[in-house]
Amino acid sequence: MPERRTVALVTLGCARNEVDSEELAGRLAADGWDLVEDASDADVAVVNTCGFVEAAKKDSVDALLEANDLKDHGRTQAVVAVGCMAERYGKDLAEALPEADGVLGFDDYADISDRLQTILNGGIHASHTPRDRRKLLPISPAERQDAAVALPGHAQETPAPAPEDLPEGVAPVSGPRAPLRRRLGTSPVASVKLASGCDRRCSFCAIPSFRGSFISRRPSDVLQETRWLAEQGVKEVMLVSENNTSYGKDLGDIRLLETLLPELADVDGIERIRVSYLQPAEMRPGLIDVLTSTPKVAPYFDLSFQHSAPGVLRAMRRFGDTDRFLELLDTIRSKAPQAGARSNFIVGFPGETEADLAELERFLTGARLDAIGVFGYSDEEGTEALGYENKLDADVIAERLAHISQLAEELTSQRAEERVGETLQVLVESVESEDDGEVAIGRAAHQAPETDGQVVFTTREGLVPGRMVEAKAVGTEGVDLVAEHHELAEAAR
Repeated sequence: MPERRTVALVTLGCARNEVDSEELAGRLAADGWDLVEDASDADVAVVNTCGFVEAAKKDSVDALLEANDLKDHGRTQAVVAVGCMAERYGKDLAEALPEADGVLGFDDYADISDRLQTILNGGIHASHTPRDRRKLLPISPAERQDAAVALPGHAQETPAPAPEDLPEGVAPVSGPRAPLRRRLGTSPVASVKLASGCDRRCSFCAIPSFRGSFISRRPSDVLQETRWLAEQGVKEVMLVSENNTSYGKDLGDIRLLETLLPELADVDGIERIRVSYLQPAEMRPGLIDVLTSTPKVAPYFDLSFQHSAPGVLRAMRRFGDTDRFLELLDTIRSKAPQAGARSNFIVGFPGETEADLAELERFLTGARLDAIGVFGYSDEEGTEALGYENKLDADVIAERLAHISQLAEELTSQRAEERVGETLQVLVESVESEDDGEVAIGRAAHQAPETDGQVVFTTREGLVPGRMVEAKAVGTEGVDLVAEHHELAEAAR
């Protein structure tokens, strides 16, 4: 009997990439590949790259080079790049990085098994020429659903094996739009892709050019995938896309998310639904109401503010200002005082003045955000801002980045202190060993995976990953909360 083929998936970047990796894992497992965690134990190492900003691209290149080193002293025979950086640069990346044995774009995902086998056999699969994926879909959102375009996480065009032919742990396909998927890990939290692409034209962002125009997944597909994840032991589902507030506009109902959320919350086994990637300019009263009042839906607002000075926002091709953003947060907290709110910001944007920076400080000081990400502006090819005048010197950007980052750290620590005394619903995610014993770690409704703080329990007694418990915040460690649990949340209901 021939030796089984083995593959390892190394995922960088955002939660959307994690979903894509699990789709690739499902496809490969369905075609007979064995998935392993450690790239050194794999015949092929597949690196799912990020192509968002320079730092992320550097991390992706480093990961590819590290995997390539395994070929000298491990089982690994081939290293393949997939993901956003591979899609964005295609053959240019292949030429610049000969250490990668293959560079595969989104169009290759449906045939990932054949592509890897070809490369493993010493063959060459020609890397694609990068193109603007926005041009692959109709301009009118209503005409996009039936377009034959590869959409990672949707898998709408590919026939799949019958459920009885699938290995254990691979999501069965019961419809033409449901993706194969296999979980890569045992976390009680999993992301589900709500849509792909973006129709916004922010002047600093290249994502739409390689992720394409906005297209929603059908509610039935999202529900089906959520039910399958619940059967796998998932307790919290996080809905991800480039812009969740646009969900449904291409399906004829811009308020479709408000209808879908209660249905997802009713899925047996699911304890919490979280929505990420919300655009402030597209927030509407009905969506705020559903997010703040629906049982099992986290009152969590991941709002993409980016800045608050009107002049900078206009140059970014965005909308709003400090006072309107503060009013939005006040509206949310009037409905759910404990609601979580987080955002990312860019400092040093072309033309940003000291007054603009002071305006951003005014917003941050008044916003009481639970988590703040701060990035210094960097030129990105293919963006409008690349051609802007009035670029700031690198040392000025670095100085402003350091200043706002320090302010953000102070403000988020203060916000954590404000939460001391609150009663929290905490999902236990892990039990970790420390010098003085084991400690249980979890997240409350205002804390998303990876990007926000966490809850550290004072005792691990009775706590196991996947349990939702009621706890009281009794202290802080920076942005993290220290909490005492007193009873299981399900027993309290």
